[in-house]
Amino acid sequence: MRYSHASKALVLSAALALTLTACGGGSSEESAEGGSGGDATKVITANTTEPQNGLLPANTNEVGGGRVMDLIFTGLVSYDAKGKPVNEIAESIETEDSQNYTIKLAPGHTFSDGSPVTAASFVDAWNFGAAAKNAQLNSYFFESIKGYAEVSAKDAKTEEMEGLKVVDDNTFTVELSQPESDFPLRLGYTAFMPLPEAAFEDPQAYGQAPISNGPYKLAEWNHDVNLKLEVNESYEGPRKAANGGVDFKVYQSTESAYQDIISGNLDVLDQIPPSALANYQDELGERSINAPYAGNATITISGYLDHFKQGEEGNLRRAAISRSIDRQQIIDKVYFGGKVKAEEFTAPVLEGYSADIPGAEVLDFDAAEAKKLWDEANAIEAWDDSEEFSIGYNVDGAGNKEFVEAVANQVKNTLGINAVAKPYTSFKALREDVGKKTMTGAHRSGWQADYPSLYNFLGALYGTGAGSNDGDYSNKEFDDKLKDGLAATDPAEGAKIFNESQEILFKDLPAIPLWYQAVQGGWSENVSNVEFGWNGVPIYNAITGK
Repeated sequence: MRYSHASKALVLSAALALTLTACGGGSSEESAEGGSGGDATKVITANTTEPQNGLLPANTNEVGGGRVMDLIFTGLVSYDAKGKPVNEIAESIETEDSQNYTIKLAPGHTFSDGSPVTAASFVDAWNFGAAAKNAQLNSYFFESIKGYAEVSAKDAKTEEMEGLKVVDDNTFTVELSQPESDFPLRLGYTAFMPLPEAAFEDPQAYGQAPISNGPYKLAEWNHDVNLKLEVNESYEGPRKAANGGVDFKVYQSTESAYQDIISGNLDVLDQIPPSALANYQDELGERSINAPYAGNATITISGYLDHFKQGEEGNLRRAAISRSIDRQQIIDKVYFGGKVKAEEFTAPVLEGYSADIPGAEVLDFDAAEAKKLWDEANAIEAWDDSEEFSIGYNVDGAGNKEFVEAVANQVKNTLGINAVAKPYTSFKALREDVGKKTMTGAHRSGWQADYPSLYNFLGALYGTGAGSNDGDYSNKEFDDKLKDGLAATDPAEGAKIFNESQEILFKDLPAIPLWYQAVQGGWSENVSNVEFGWNGVPIYNAITGK
C-alpha cells in the first residue's frame, strides 16, 4: 500500500472530554499554517527544564531536550496539532508488505550550514543511533530494522544495519525484521531525525552546538539558564516560524514561571503550579488551557531494588502499594479535578485505548486488600520496620512535591511503613540517578507520547532493553505480545493484542499507573495564536506577538 500519512487519527474519550475543557488562542488550521496575523518579529519566551544530555536526536528522551529538538530538527514527517503525520523531508513512503519500505526525499532540503539533507543523512544517523558503542538512549527505536541485533550487541563487529540501504541521494530503503504496519507513524519522532556529516566527527561537541534542519536553529545554550533558538531561514516545510525565535528559560520552580506569566515576563507556560490551579483560569481567562493529551503519570519501582525484584514477593509489594493509593483523592485535592484516574498504561486519546483490561482492579484504592497483599509478601521475606520506602521526585516540576508527598503519606498510613518523599534539585538530577540505575527507592515517572500509538507507551517503557525502561523490567511473554501486535496489518487487531499485553503488566506492575495527564497552561498578554498539540506541547512555531 501507499502511505498518505493520514492514518490512525486520534479520538478523545468521553470521560476526558466531559472532565476537561479547553480555551485556545487560534484554530488548528491557523496554527498549522503559522498563525493568523500578529507580530512575526517577536522572540517568544517559554519555560523549560535543563536538557539531560547534549542535543543529539538518538540521545534525547526527556521533555527538556525534546522541546528544543522538535524545533531545531525535522524528519521525514512531523505531526500536526491533532497528531496526524504530515510530510516534511519525505516525498513518499511506500511498501507492498509492511516489511520493506522505499523512502523518497523531496529534493532541495538543507541543514542550517547549507549542506544537503540526503538519504545518507538518515541512514548514517540511524546507524549511529543504533550502534552499541555510541550508547544512545533512543537506540531501541531502531530495533525493528533488520540487523539491529548485530549492531546493538556489546561485542558488535559492525555499525551498519543490514536493513538500511542508500539507493541514491534522495532514496533509501528500509527492511524490517518482520512486517510492522505502524512503522511510518514513528518517523516523526526525534530518534529518526537526520544528521549532517559534521555530527560524526565529534558527537559530544556537536550535541552542544548542533547543525540542524528544523524551523529553528540553536543560537545559544547557557546551561541551567536558557536555550535561545533563532529562525532557520533555510527551512522548507509545513512548520515555518511565525515569530522571530524562541527563548527557552530554565526554571527551578513553576511558581516562578507562573508569576512571570502574570507579570508579562514569560510568554508561554505549559505547566500551572498547584498553588495556582484553583484560580488560574479566572486569572488568565481565555489565555489558559485545560485539555487532555497523550500522556500519563506513574510511579516506577526499579526491579533491582531489594524486596521489589521480579517474582512473587516483588509483585505482591507493588500491588499492595498500588492498592494503597487513593488516586481520586489526590486528583481532587492537588489538581482540583484536572486529571483522570488511570485505568491502564497508555492514554485515552490514542486509537485502540480500552478501559476494560482484566487486572485493572489493582489500580483501585482498597486499604484492606493492600494490607493483605503486604502481609503475604512479608510471609515470603519480612520487611524490616527500620527500612524506608522512598519516592524520588524533581522539585522543578509542577505538582511533583505535592502529589508525591500525598502518595507517600497514603502508603505510610495504609501499610504502616516508613514511606517518604525524596526531593531531587532538578529533573536532570533525577534522570541521572535513574539512568545510572542507582536509585535507592521508587521515583515519579510518566510518559509524553513520541508518536500517537499504544505501542509507544508499551514498548518504549516496558520492552526488554528499551532505553526508557527505567525499572529494568523484562518479561518474554510481554515482549512476544508486543511483536505480535506490531506484526498485525489491521490497526484494530494490533490494538487488541497490545491491550492483551497490558494484562501481563497488571500482574507484574513494572510501573504503577496513577492518572492521565492534561495540559494546564497559560500565556501572557504579549502573544497570540497560542495552541497546544496532541502531546500537550505548545505549537511554538505558530505563536506570534501582539
